[in-house]
Amino acid sequence: MQSPRTLVESVEQHPALPSGPEERFAGYGVMGVPFSSGYILALRRFAASSVGPGYTSVWIRDPAGVWTMHSTTAAASSCPRYFGSALGAASTVGISLRWHDDYSFHVEVGDGVDLAWDVTLAATPVTRLMSAVAGSVPEPLWRNRTFLRAMGAVAGPMLGAGHIGLTGRVPNGQTFGARPRRMWFIRDSTAHLRGHSLGQASALPVQDRLGDFWIPQRGIFMIGSSVFEPFDPATHLAAER
Repeated sequence: MQSPRTLVESVEQHPALPSGPEERFAGYGVMGVPFSSGYILALRRFAASSVGPGYTSVWIRDPAGVWTMHSTTAAASSCPRYFGSALGAASTVGISLRWHDDYSFHVEVGDGVDLAWDVTLAATPVTRLMSAVAGSVPEPLWRNRTFLRAMGAVAGPMLGAGHIGLTGRVPNGQTFGARPRRMWFIRDSTAHLRGHSLGQASALPVQDRLGDFWIPQRGIFMIGSSVFEPFDPATHLAAER
């Protein structure tokens, strides 16, 4: 099987958005890594977006449960477009992502955030099986919310990640659907925020979520796409409060 680095490079060079009228994104990321300190880190790298340029976003939840999102594009065309009402803060910053080898990479967030984060991935029989299943699902089924709810219910226990929501509603009010195509476990992850270690990657006592998007209780890296209901100012909250 191709390494995650090889597949990511292909996504970067030839990003393909899903078809349809929704707001659409294609890329990869860390769905979430909980740390023993109580922090959670997540990464989104969308090489293609239907609402603006491609961008990178790093999510940070502190031990008090406060979320911040830091993106390379403005809030209105990045993750706060959907999650802004649940955040303590959002900012536009510089983010670098550099691969060390086929299975490990380094993320840095500057501009006052001062985060240095290392991630090492691993393929296992479970992730290979889930990737094979996801890759064989016909496109129309990924538009079926009943199917997405059922797949999320199966995926969570199989991956040992708690609850996984592949569809639902985000804090700003839009409905969403996620399509994972390939996945790997995060074998190891270390991070320093403003010079302080976040501890070891480990499940938190209580699983966290943002609306119906649940943060997995173990680190998972995915390549795939997502779709969101088009923004309607009459029914949805703005990206920035």
